[in-house]
Amino acid sequence: MDEDYYLSYEEDEEAEEEEEDNDMYDNDKYQQAEQHEPEPSAKSTSQLITNESLVAAQKEVLARVMDLLTVKKSQARTLLIHYQWNVDKLVDVYSEKGREILFKTVGLTVFDRRPSLSESRYSLKKKKMSCEICMEDGLQSYTMTTMDCGHCFCNNCWKEHFTVKINEGMSKRIACMAYKCNAICDEDVVKKLVHPEVADKFDRFLAESYVDDNKRVKWCPSTPHCGNAIWKEDDDGEVECSCGHQFCFKCLCESHSPCSCLMWKLWSKKCEDESETLNWITVHTKMCPKCSRPVDRSYGCNLMTCICGQHFCWLCGGATGVSHDMTTIYGHSCGKFKEDKVKQMEMAKRDLERYTHYYHQYRSHKDSSKQEDKLRASVREKAASVSAKKDYVMHKDMTWVTDGADMLLRSRKVLSYTYVFAFYMFGEELFKKEMSDEEREMKKNLFENLQQQLIGYIERLSKTLNQPFESYTSDELNKMKAETINFRDVVKNLCKEMYNCVENDLLGTTPSAYNHKIASYSSDGIEKAIEFGADMVLGSSGRTSMSQQDS
Repeated sequence: MDEDYYLSYEEDEEAEEEEEDNDMYDNDKYQQAEQHEPEPSAKSTSQLITNESLVAAQKEVLARVMDLLTVKKSQARTLLIHYQWNVDKLVDVYSEKGREILFKTVGLTVFDRRPSLSESRYSLKKKKMSCEICMEDGLQSYTMTTMDCGHCFCNNCWKEHFTVKINEGMSKRIACMAYKCNAICDEDVVKKLVHPEVADKFDRFLAESYVDDNKRVKWCPSTPHCGNAIWKEDDDGEVECSCGHQFCFKCLCESHSPCSCLMWKLWSKKCEDESETLNWITVHTKMCPKCSRPVDRSYGCNLMTCICGQHFCWLCGGATGVSHDMTTIYGHSCGKFKEDKVKQMEMAKRDLERYTHYYHQYRSHKDSSKQEDKLRASVREKAASVSAKKDYVMHKDMTWVTDGADMLLRSRKVLSYTYVFAFYMFGEELFKKEMSDEEREMKKNLFENLQQQLIGYIERLSKTLNQPFESYTSDELNKMKAETINFRDVVKNLCKEMYNCVENDLLGTTPSAYNHKIASYSSDGIEKAIEFGADMVLGSSGRTSMSQQDS
């Protein structure tokens, strides 16, 4: 294994001097690890919804609303789409404002329209009608359709109206054609009047509405798209799809805790635009007034000469002649050099160096995590090889080494995002006015101390797992097992301390902490969405689902 693969947090000479201190720290941490009891596995708060289970998941919520409000399926869906499939909110509005206001708000009629006594089936068959859209007269009643709102037009006009709305791909609730009528047309009538292929498309839109219009359900943002959706009890946190993609449920970006969504958004934009580099170039160079190439000044003279032959003044960028003396440039005068220009250059250089430092650390650990993802697969193969050996009876259970590899990958990713967090937490972009210089320095030292400890033990765990243990003797395996468990548990505890520090000591003491909520740490890794099933009620919080169970 290439030695450059490992990221060292100490110089080699310092590491040798501190080896004895580290061993003492190991013993303390090892004792903590031995006393640490395994955490109970948390109940999953997310479910995986595949294309096959999407209709079933939607059907479950529809059935509950139909039962609660005594409405038909199309009406229940219209209500749920309007209230973003939030059953609790829907029931609250129904309880507070009543059925009539609830229906009127979403464009439904309270009662289905019934023909009067004079409009018997026999009389309707004989009655000639006209369509106010196409202005065609003498139409038979069976070629006309009346919606629940009472407006009646010919089937061809309804068909064209519905087809256009469906093909636009934006209409899950299609309103009536009548002027200033906002009533929603019955989805069953819509599907009956359009062509079968258009009806299928409309059916798909209605089914996908459960994801598109639901705050608690989101499509997995994997590329290429796996076709799965995730239902989550809370609208934040991190989750893993069955396709293996891990993402932040709130912003749909890659999982990035302990970095907040706002920090990650700013960081991604900065890395994409290379804004700091462009800022440095802007301050440290001047554009040639002739060819517009950036020109850097390598010595103190303010008379610049571009490679195109154009002479210009460094102070203001204006074109000049070729001659100059101690005080003036021939054919040009722009005053004295200003002190704020020097300060501006120094600040730009400092900002660039700071950004470069954090980006290098972030990128290095991200690259290491990619290598350790491959290492995890290798460790699993080696563990299976050891377990298969007949002479290694006491080493049939090799979960200690696979757990170590899982923890290594998880902690390495966490470590990489701590540099993004530190860049914004201790910079001037987000929290400049919320911390004094002394407070910022104190918090920075606290954070970096934990960060350095975490780096050290991640590297030691990585080095331990990179051993060729498939050829080890039983005694050598026992020694490696003790080291792996020790380093694994120390890393786990340090990750917890890091998250506690971020949530309580850093973000928890800033006024704008509500803008930087982070996903909680789990030693088992990012929560995996479980398969959709009847054991979890989707589409509402606990109080509505409990009321259903109690009834």
